[in-house]
Amino acid sequence: MATAVFRYRTKPEAADENLILIEKVFAELTAAAPPDLTYASFRLADGVTFVHVVNGEGLLDLAAFQEFQRNLGDRFDGDLVREEATCIGAYSA
Repeated sequence: MATAVFRYRTKPEAADENLILIEKVFAELTAAAPPDLTYASFRLADGVTFVHVVNGEGLLDLAAFQEFQRNLGDRFDGDLVREEATCIGAYSA
């Protein structure tokens, strides 16, 4: 499975809304537990830059993710950067 890394900046006034929408995605993921999906999201120290790492299927099917994507472009301050990545290793305690 291909891994995709997404990076973008939000407008300062939209950063907290973006965070809340992402938290709703994780709440739905916890309930749905798609078996073939790994997903991580990060808010960087500047408070307005977000990074998402996705591997697998099922994220697009979630109602919370669809809500997150709605009006996403309106929250952007700049462009969305999408890159393919190869996982070298991962560890979780």
